[in-house]
Amino acid sequence: MAPRAFWKGYLKLSLVTCRVAMTPATSEREKVRFHTLNRDTGNRIVSRYVDESSGKPVSEADEGRGYQTGDDSYVLVEDEELDDIALETTRTIDIESFVPRNTIGWVYLDKPHYLVPDDAVGAEAFSVIRSAMEDTGTAALSRLVMYRRERGVMLEPRGSGLILWTLRYGDEVREFDGAPEAREAPDKAALGLVKKLISERTQAFEPEMVHDPVQEGLMDLIASKRKKRPAKKVTKPAPEAPTGGNVVSIMDALRRSLSAEKGKRK
Repeated sequence: MAPRAFWKGYLKLSLVTCRVAMTPATSEREKVRFHTLNRDTGNRIVSRYVDESSGKPVSEADEGRGYQTGDDSYVLVEDEELDDIALETTRTIDIESFVPRNTIGWVYLDKPHYLVPDDAVGAEAFSVIRSAMEDTGTAALSRLVMYRRERGVMLEPRGSGLILWTLRYGDEVREFDGAPEAREAPDKAALGLVKKLISERTQAFEPEMVHDPVQEGLMDLIASKRKKRPAKKVTKPAPEAPTGGNVVSIMDALRRSLSAEKGKRK
Protein backbone atom coordinates (compact mmCIF):
# COMPACT_ATOMS: atom_id res chain seq x y z
CA MET A 1 0.00 0.00 0.00
CA ALA A 2 1.39 3.38 -1.02
CA PRO A 3 1.98 5.74 1.93
CA ARG A 4 -0.46 8.61 2.36
CA ALA A 5 0.81 12.14 1.91
CA PHE A 6 1.73 13.65 5.27
CA TRP A 7 2.10 17.18 3.85
CA LYS A 8 0.21 19.08 1.15
CA GLY A 9 0.87 22.58 -0.07
CA TYR A 10 2.25 24.57 -3.00
CA LEU A 11 5.42 24.62 -5.07
CA LYS A 12 6.16 28.15 -6.25
CA LEU A 13 8.70 29.50 -8.73
CA SER A 14 8.31 33.23 -9.33
CA LEU A 15 4.73 33.50 -10.58
CA VAL A 16 4.26 29.81 -11.29
CA THR A 17 2.45 27.88 -8.55
CA CYS A 18 1.18 24.31 -8.40
CA ARG A 19 -0.30 22.08 -5.73
CA VAL A 20 2.01 19.32 -4.48
CA ALA A 21 1.90 16.42 -2.03
CA MET A 22 4.80 14.98 -0.06
CA THR A 23 5.44 11.53 1.38
CA PRO A 24 8.50 10.21 3.25
CA ALA A 25 10.93 8.35 1.02
CA THR A 26 11.95 5.99 3.84
CA SER A 27 10.06 4.05 6.50
CA GLU A 28 10.87 2.32 9.78
CA ARG A 29 7.46 0.66 10.06
CA GLU A 30 8.87 -2.82 9.48
CA LYS A 31 11.33 -2.59 12.36
CA VAL A 32 10.70 -4.90 15.31
CA ARG A 33 9.53 -2.84 18.27
CA PHE A 34 9.11 -3.99 21.85
CA HIS A 35 6.77 -2.84 24.62
CA THR A 36 7.80 -2.85 28.28
CA LEU A 37 5.72 -5.38 30.21
CA ASN A 38 5.12 -6.37 33.82
CA ARG A 39 6.67 -9.84 34.08
CA ASP A 40 4.16 -10.91 36.77
CA THR A 41 0.94 -9.88 34.99
CA GLY A 42 1.99 -9.61 31.34
CA ASN A 43 0.38 -6.16 31.18
CA ARG A 44 2.02 -3.18 29.49
CA ILE A 45 3.82 -0.66 31.69
CA VAL A 46 2.66 2.92 31.11
CA SER A 47 5.15 5.78 31.38
CA ARG A 48 4.01 8.91 33.18
CA TYR A 49 5.57 12.32 33.64
CA VAL A 50 5.93 13.40 37.27
CA ASP A 51 6.83 16.71 38.86
CA GLU A 52 10.51 16.70 39.78
CA SER A 53 9.91 18.31 43.18
CA SER A 54 6.56 16.93 44.32
CA GLY A 55 6.77 13.54 42.61
CA LYS A 56 3.11 13.83 41.60
CA PRO A 57 1.92 12.87 38.07
CA VAL A 58 1.40 15.78 35.64
CA SER A 59 -1.60 15.73 33.29
CA GLU A 60 -1.01 16.11 29.55
CA ALA A 61 -2.84 19.45 29.58
CA ASP A 62 -0.31 20.83 32.08
CA GLU A 63 2.78 19.70 30.19
CA GLY A 64 4.68 22.52 28.46
CA ARG A 65 7.95 23.17 26.65
CA GLY A 66 10.66 25.06 28.49
CA TYR A 67 14.02 26.41 27.34
CA GLN A 68 16.61 26.33 30.12
CA THR A 69 18.22 29.71 30.81
CA GLY A 70 19.88 28.88 34.13
CA ASP A 71 20.30 26.15 36.72
CA ASP A 72 16.68 26.33 37.82
CA SER A 73 15.12 28.85 35.42
CA TYR A 74 13.21 28.19 32.17
CA VAL A 75 11.36 30.17 29.54
CA LEU A 76 8.00 28.55 28.76
CA VAL A 77 7.12 28.41 25.04
CA GLU A 78 3.56 27.55 23.96
CA ASP A 79 2.62 25.51 20.88
CA GLU A 80 0.69 28.45 19.45
CA GLU A 81 3.80 30.63 19.66
CA LEU A 82 5.79 28.01 17.73
CA ASP A 83 3.08 27.84 15.07
CA ASP A 84 3.22 31.62 14.60
CA ILE A 85 6.91 31.53 13.64
CA ALA A 86 7.71 31.46 9.90
CA LEU A 87 4.07 31.08 8.83
CA GLU A 88 4.95 31.90 5.24
CA THR A 89 6.88 28.66 4.90
CA THR A 90 4.38 26.26 6.45
CA ARG A 91 2.49 25.48 3.23
CA THR A 92 4.54 26.93 0.38
CA ILE A 93 7.85 25.75 -1.05
CA ASP A 94 8.95 29.04 -2.61
CA ILE A 95 12.07 28.33 -4.68
CA GLU A 96 14.64 30.98 -3.78
CA SER A 97 17.56 29.92 -5.98
CA PHE A 98 19.16 27.16 -8.02
CA VAL A 99 22.62 25.66 -7.61
CA PRO A 100 24.60 23.01 -9.52
CA ARG A 101 23.49 19.73 -7.98
CA ASN A 102 27.01 18.49 -7.37
CA THR A 103 27.92 21.52 -5.22
CA ILE A 104 25.84 20.38 -2.24
CA GLY A 105 27.83 17.88 -0.19
CA TRP A 106 26.13 14.66 0.90
CA VAL A 107 26.81 15.50 4.54
CA TYR A 108 24.19 18.28 4.36
CA LEU A 109 21.45 15.90 3.17
CA ASP A 110 19.19 14.86 6.03
CA LYS A 111 15.84 13.18 5.24
CA PRO A 112 14.47 12.43 1.74
CA HIS A 113 10.83 12.90 0.72
CA TYR A 114 8.95 12.30 -2.52
CA LEU A 115 7.23 15.35 -3.99
CA VAL A 116 4.56 14.93 -6.70
CA PRO A 117 1.73 17.06 -8.23
CA ASP A 118 -1.45 16.96 -6.19
CA ASP A 119 -3.91 17.73 -9.01
CA ALA A 120 -4.12 17.60 -12.79
CA VAL A 121 -4.19 21.41 -13.10
CA GLY A 122 -0.72 21.87 -11.63
CA ALA A 123 0.84 18.77 -13.20
CA GLU A 124 2.05 20.64 -16.27
CA ALA A 125 3.74 23.42 -14.29
CA PHE A 126 5.35 20.82 -12.03
CA SER A 127 6.61 18.89 -15.06
CA VAL A 128 8.14 21.98 -16.64
CA ILE A 129 10.01 22.92 -13.45
CA ARG A 130 11.25 19.35 -12.95
CA SER A 131 12.35 18.95 -16.59
CA ALA A 132 14.18 22.29 -16.63
CA MET A 133 16.09 21.32 -13.48
CA GLU A 134 16.99 17.97 -14.99
CA ASP A 135 18.22 19.51 -18.26
CA THR A 136 20.36 22.08 -16.46
CA GLY A 137 21.73 19.71 -13.79
CA THR A 138 20.55 22.01 -11.02
CA ALA A 139 18.87 21.64 -7.65
CA ALA A 140 16.41 24.10 -6.15
CA LEU A 141 16.78 25.63 -2.69
CA SER A 142 13.96 26.81 -0.48
CA ARG A 143 12.80 26.89 3.15
CA LEU A 144 9.94 25.01 4.73
CA VAL A 145 8.51 24.42 8.19
CA MET A 146 8.82 20.69 8.85
CA TYR A 147 8.86 18.80 12.13
CA ARG A 148 8.10 22.09 13.94
CA ARG A 149 11.24 23.84 12.68
CA GLU A 150 11.95 25.95 9.63
CA ARG A 151 14.51 24.08 7.59
CA GLY A 152 16.45 24.63 4.43
CA VAL A 153 15.34 22.14 1.77
CA MET A 154 16.78 21.01 -1.55
CA LEU A 155 14.75 19.67 -4.47
CA GLU A 156 16.26 17.49 -7.19
CA PRO A 157 14.63 15.65 -10.13
CA ARG A 158 14.06 11.92 -9.69
CA GLY A 159 12.06 10.00 -12.29
CA SER A 160 8.82 11.87 -12.99
CA GLY A 161 8.85 13.58 -9.62
CA LEU A 162 11.13 15.47 -7.26
CA ILE A 163 13.07 14.43 -4.19
CA LEU A 164 12.86 16.98 -1.39
CA TRP A 165 15.76 16.72 1.03
CA THR A 166 15.69 18.48 4.37
CA LEU A 167 19.14 19.99 4.89
CA ARG A 168 21.14 19.86 8.09
CA TYR A 169 21.83 23.20 9.71
CA GLY A 170 25.31 24.60 9.26
CA ASP A 171 26.17 24.19 12.96
CA GLU A 172 25.30 20.48 12.74
CA VAL A 173 27.96 19.72 10.13
CA ARG A 174 31.48 19.07 11.35
CA GLU A 175 34.58 19.78 9.30
CA PHE A 176 36.61 16.78 8.17
CA ASP A 177 40.14 17.11 6.84
CA GLY A 178 40.93 13.42 6.50
CA ALA A 179 43.26 11.25 8.53
CA PRO A 180 46.62 13.02 9.19
CA GLU A 181 48.62 9.84 8.63
CA ALA A 182 47.03 9.31 5.20
CA ARG A 183 47.96 12.63 3.60
CA GLU A 184 51.13 11.39 1.90
CA ALA A 185 50.89 10.33 -1.73
CA PRO A 186 50.13 6.59 -1.95
CA ASP A 187 52.56 4.11 -3.46
CA LYS A 188 51.88 3.93 -7.21
CA ALA A 189 52.20 0.15 -7.40
CA ALA A 190 49.84 -0.35 -4.48
CA LEU A 191 47.42 2.17 -5.99
CA GLY A 192 47.36 0.23 -9.26
CA LEU A 193 46.59 -3.03 -7.48
CA VAL A 194 43.77 -1.44 -5.50
CA LYS A 195 42.27 -0.11 -8.73
CA LYS A 196 42.39 -3.63 -10.19
CA LEU A 197 40.71 -4.98 -7.06
CA ILE A 198 38.00 -2.32 -7.36
CA SER A 199 37.47 -3.28 -11.00
CA GLU A 200 37.09 -6.95 -10.04
CA ARG A 201 34.47 -6.14 -7.41
CA THR A 202 32.50 -3.45 -9.24
CA GLN A 203 28.86 -4.40 -9.82
CA ALA A 204 25.39 -2.87 -9.83
CA PHE A 205 23.96 -1.89 -6.45
CA GLU A 206 21.29 -4.26 -5.14
CA PRO A 207 18.96 -2.93 -2.40
CA GLU A 208 18.80 -6.46 -0.97
CA MET A 209 22.41 -6.03 0.10
CA VAL A 210 21.44 -3.69 2.94
CA HIS A 211 19.13 -6.13 4.71
CA ASP A 212 19.18 -6.38 8.51
CA PRO A 213 20.23 -9.85 9.76
CA VAL A 214 19.44 -8.85 13.36
CA GLN A 215 15.87 -7.98 12.31
CA GLU A 216 15.54 -11.37 10.62
CA GLY A 217 16.88 -13.08 13.74
CA LEU A 218 14.36 -11.25 15.93
CA MET A 219 11.48 -12.29 13.69
CA ASP A 220 12.64 -15.92 13.84
CA LEU A 221 12.91 -15.70 17.62
CA ILE A 222 9.41 -14.22 17.95
CA ALA A 223 7.93 -16.81 15.57
CA SER A 224 9.49 -19.67 17.53
CA LYS A 225 8.17 -18.29 20.82
CA ARG A 226 4.68 -17.94 19.35
CA LYS A 227 4.80 -21.62 18.44
CA LYS A 228 6.08 -22.43 21.95
CA ARG A 229 9.20 -24.00 20.56
CA PRO A 230 12.78 -23.37 21.59
CA ALA A 231 14.19 -20.27 19.95
CA LYS A 232 16.77 -20.77 17.24
CA LYS A 233 20.30 -19.90 18.15
CA VAL A 234 22.08 -17.63 15.73
CA THR A 235 25.39 -19.21 14.78
CA LYS A 236 28.05 -16.63 14.15
CA PRO A 237 30.76 -17.52 11.65
CA ALA A 238 34.15 -18.07 13.25
CA PRO A 239 36.63 -15.28 12.52
CA GLU A 240 39.14 -16.12 9.84
CA ALA A 241 42.59 -16.95 11.16
CA PRO A 242 45.16 -14.33 10.18
CA THR A 243 47.65 -15.47 7.57
CA GLY A 244 51.34 -14.89 8.02
CA GLY A 245 52.89 -12.94 10.85
CA ASN A 246 51.85 -9.71 12.51
CA VAL A 247 53.56 -7.61 9.85
CA VAL A 248 51.68 -7.97 6.55
CA SER A 249 52.90 -6.61 3.22
CA ILE A 250 50.13 -4.55 1.63
CA MET A 251 51.41 -5.48 -1.81
CA ASP A 252 51.17 -9.22 -1.01
CA ALA A 253 47.72 -8.73 0.50
CA LEU A 254 46.50 -6.88 -2.57
CA ARG A 255 47.90 -9.51 -4.92
CA ARG A 256 46.19 -12.27 -2.92
CA SER A 257 42.94 -10.31 -2.97
CA LEU A 258 43.08 -9.97 -6.75
CA SER A 259 43.88 -13.67 -7.16
CA ALA A 260 40.96 -14.58 -4.91
CA GLU A 261 38.62 -12.36 -6.91
CA LYS A 262 39.68 -13.95 -10.18
CA GLY A 263 39.21 -17.41 -8.66
CA LYS A 264 35.63 -16.58 -7.65
CA ARG A 265 34.77 -15.57 -11.20
CA LYS A 266 36.08 -18.77 -12.83
